Amino acid sequence: MNVTDLKNLFMFCGGLGMFLYGMHTMSDGIQKSAGNKMRQLLEMLTNNRLMAVLMGALITAIIQSSGATTVMVVGFVNAGLMTLTQAVGVIMGANIGTCITSWIVSLGQLGDSMMLFSPSLYAPLLLGIGAIMIMFIKKPSSKLAGEILVGLGLLFIGLDFMKDAAGSYTDLPIFKNAFEMFGSNPVLGILIGAAVTAIMQSSSASVGILQMLAASGGVVTAASAVYISLGSNIGSCCTAMLSSLGAPRNAKRAAVIHLSFNVIGAVLFGAGMFLFFQFRPALGSGSIDSVGISIFHTVFNIVCTALLFPFAKALVALSGKVVPAGKKDKELAQENAVEEVVRHLDKRFLETPGVAVENVLNEVVHMGEITLENATLAVRSVFDEMPDEYSKVYENEKTINSLEKLLTEYLVQINNLSLTEKQHQIINHLFYIVSDIERVGDHTENIAEMAEYLHNNNIVFSETGISDLKEISEKVLASFQYAIDARKTGSKESVRHVVKLEDMVDDLEEELREKHIARLSNNECSASSGVIFLDIISNLERISDHADNIAGYVKDEM
Repeated sequence: MNVTDLKNLFMFCGGLGMFLYGMHTMSDGIQKSAGNKMRQLLEMLTNNRLMAVLMGALITAIIQSSGATTVMVVGFVNAGLMTLTQAVGVIMGANIGTCITSWIVSLGQLGDSMMLFSPSLYAPLLLGIGAIMIMFIKKPSSKLAGEILVGLGLLFIGLDFMKDAAGSYTDLPIFKNAFEMFGSNPVLGILIGAAVTAIMQSSSASVGILQMLAASGGVVTAASAVYISLGSNIGSCCTAMLSSLGAPRNAKRAAVIHLSFNVIGAVLFGAGMFLFFQFRPALGSGSIDSVGISIFHTVFNIVCTALLFPFAKALVALSGKVVPAGKKDKELAQENAVEEVVRHLDKRFLETPGVAVENVLNEVVHMGEITLENATLAVRSVFDEMPDEYSKVYENEKTINSLEKLLTEYLVQINNLSLTEKQHQIINHLFYIVSDIERVGDHTENIAEMAEYLHNNNIVFSETGISDLKEISEKVLASFQYAIDARKTGSKESVRHVVKLEDMVDDLEEELREKHIARLSNNECSASSGVIFLDIISNLERISDHADNIAGYVKDEM
């Protein structure tokens, strides 16, 4: 190998690196810009499969990877947030959405006819502007725009590097013979496309490289491009299949639906195109450019979706045959709160940080709602002698402690992802909020223990004491409920309610403490009941403090 060959090899490797990194950077910037909108889009899904297809196409166009979209779908199915019927539509749409990358790559050829509109002319400028925006502009939205521009610039520069490096060798007989072999043997062509895509874990990248080779010297035949493109669709299933390993059966079924849809489409189109090329061999052996590959890729995915769209339920049934139900499967309704949260905090969501942030936020709110129910139960146990309630409070407290550990570990994982400044702020606040909610759980347990002590020792509060406890406990529970609502909805009104109630609880706690001490001095109640009373209102006041902390974090994000 001479110096020129070595230089071309290094240039090709560098170009491939810039192309892949550019795709990643552009996708990452777009995902950050989209924020939590992808989760909101998925929440729009109903049993209307057409809407599901449109959402799948849109989300994949945003994140530039059908594999990543399908992994997210597997996660939603695993979490019980999406049915398999909905998943079929999203998976079909994902294949359409992935075509956007091939059209971006085709811009290079479309611009060649008019140099003024060539992406390679503007790629260095995009890269420069993007770098300046990232380094010197503090506005978060500008930094995200800079990331997208840098990614786009690197993508086109990488393509040019690969095209220049490969251009010297595309005339060699080995390239021509290889593509003629792929074109004459559909099975081999499809297997090559599937293998390359499985290795790169991106059909967009593998089709992009095929387009680059097609544009660099006309070595790619139409037949080989068709079969390799079909194979790339099958190879894109690899990510979702790997993601479903160890997951519950419904998640495996979602991955199987993705694989079966792409395999059926590839077989139908492969057989059809093979017959077509038998009658028109000149078309199959003729060269194809990058735009032609984009056109075929888009037409194939749209037609395949249209053909199989009516058979969505059949695909679901097929996945049930491939992954049959087991005797030990549990329905979501039968799972306890911890198991349910484990399902919802699926690691697959970490592939899309915006969705992961929204998901963990919802689960923190869920933890708060469980804690609120437990606090209500504990307060009620003070006034009603119901032994079963104590044990239920203690059991719920174990659940709350387990949720704190799960959520904190998941927050650590999210915090290491590529997040926007706003998302980082939310995650940092959620760390503290989880801790505040857990402390509320501790105070709740303390109240239940004191209630149990009261009833076990036949200690009774005076009517005035009971009335005072009911007054402060109502305000404390309302304060915590408003705090959870503020975290859930971002409501300014809920934040104001918490602040107002916190001031009232502080004043009331001090007032009740003084009144109770006066009752003790006048022998209106026993010393033992006095200590318990003061401990209960102290724990109630601390719950109100934690509610105020939660509302304060939400206020900081406004």
